[in-house]
Amino acid sequence: MGAFGAVEHPVILFDGVCNLCNSSVQFIIRRDPLARFRFAALQSNYGKDKMQHFGLDNSQLNSILLLEKNRVFQKSTAALKIARHLSGAWPLLYGFIIIPPFIRNWAYDWVARNRYKWFGQQETCMIPTTELRSRFVE
Repeated sequence: MGAFGAVEHPVILFDGVCNLCNSSVQFIIRRDPLARFRFAALQSNYGKDKMQHFGLDNSQLNSILLLEKNRVFQKSTAALKIARHLSGAWPLLYGFIIIPPFIRNWAYDWVARNRYKWFGQQETCMIPTTELRSRFVE
């Protein structure tokens, strides 16, 4: 952590009670061998503070957010920017960034609207293991 709680690493904010979102975090961790990304639930104090800082509605927990270099990226743009830094062939997905966001986000929003129905949800946010705790910000 830097001055005043700043995080030097890009931070991924995710819906902490969503099974799809939690699985996505685990997926990213396994493909981020340089430990580039840090994580926080949107429902956490950190997540709420950052959403407020960027003028986002705290009641809208239907998007993954990527905080990087004092900028916020949402929905498909965030997902593609994350994929760009993963190991394996995942960076190839970044090529989809040329598709206009309104098209990319239509598909993203459709999955987001149905994620609880299709993948379920938990009662509480994911608690990271001791080994992963350093990758989560509070």
